[in-house]
Amino acid sequence: MPSIRKELPRGFRWAAVKAGIKASGRTDVAVAVADRAASAAVMFTKNQVVAAPVTVGRRNMAATQGRVRALVVNAGNANCATGPQGIQVAEQTCGRAGEIFDCPADQVFPSSTGIIGVPLPVEKLTAALPNAQSRLANNQAAAEDFATAIMTTDTKMKVSQASLEDAESSVRIFGCCKGAGMIGPQLGPPHATMLVYLFTDLHIEPADLRALLEPAVEASFNSISVDGDTSTNDTVLILASGASGVRWDSVQRSFQDEFCNELQRVCNELAHAVIDDGEGVTHVVTLDVSGLPDDTAAKIIAKSIAHSPLCKTAWSSADPNWGRILCAAGYAGVPFAAENVTITIGGVRVFDHGMRDAGYDEAAVHEKMQQREYTIAIDFGSGPGRSKFLTCDLTVEYVHINADYST
Repeated sequence: MPSIRKELPRGFRWAAVKAGIKASGRTDVAVAVADRAASAAVMFTKNQVVAAPVTVGRRNMAATQGRVRALVVNAGNANCATGPQGIQVAEQTCGRAGEIFDCPADQVFPSSTGIIGVPLPVEKLTAALPNAQSRLANNQAAAEDFATAIMTTDTKMKVSQASLEDAESSVRIFGCCKGAGMIGPQLGPPHATMLVYLFTDLHIEPADLRALLEPAVEASFNSISVDGDTSTNDTVLILASGASGVRWDSVQRSFQDEFCNELQRVCNELAHAVIDDGEGVTHVVTLDVSGLPDDTAAKIIAKSIAHSPLCKTAWSSADPNWGRILCAAGYAGVPFAAENVTITIGGVRVFDHGMRDAGYDEAAVHEKMQQREYTIAIDFGSGPGRSKFLTCDLTVEYVHINADYST
């Protein structure tokens, strides 16, 4: 299991408690509080059906122009498709949290994950907040408690960290997330199952923070899929406390570039952890799609392959059925000529310019596909567009988990 080894960002405290929302009886309410209102940027699901905390979170972010003092997450209940009552529950949560953490209600950011359509027992959630307040701390145990409490079908905690040295100080990044199923994120502008929380002590304004978040998310969380289902609750939130004293608008460009690189690395590691812990996953597959007119076209084809049940079930048994890959690319809606296409699996060429490769060795490809991780590269040979997309196989265990999820 991963653990937190580096120093955490200054200006934040974390805690987790049991509220009795999860049927398992495990910790199910996670709280993060900034010493002062933090700069914030967020990307929400593009699903037209959104959970109540997404609606209220959007509203609060607009009201404060990107300032968050407290983050309250509950696991075990998505508070989605619960009607006006669900909105009231999210608002009541923010109101009570504001009282306890001494901030305006609209500086509280709510998040929920779990089963859809079941009323969230707000009395259990709000009753747990004073206990959470008493446990707040800026240390490894508290941050790991937070990262663990947000889990649902996850089998392990997902965290990542970074630290950058400035001439006079240091800047730290801490990220955690949850997600194992219903993973096919489509995150966009403020607009149950992938929740990502990023914390840094960099001093930066919300607008600048948003400009950093969008490309980091596009190359990581928007480039993964377990099952192609875009959750009603997907959220990526980044908070910047400013407690390091390092100001974004004052540091050298080289430091800004390094920060962006480290933020991207943290996002990439968390995104990989989501796929690696996907429900029933036995193989993690990187789709390296290239040679298209632009990156958008490449990602469309990558998603088509990643979401194909026929491709995913073949991967589960290490079946080198490259025809399914070519077929899924063909119905993606992006024009291409098959005679320009090459496909390699685990570095072994299987398809070469419109035909099965002359040296195709099924046994060798099967052996490559038995590895836990491998890459399938598809080159369309007609342009600079490229997409690296992380996905996985579809197994009987995934079916069992999701067939019995609500019961």
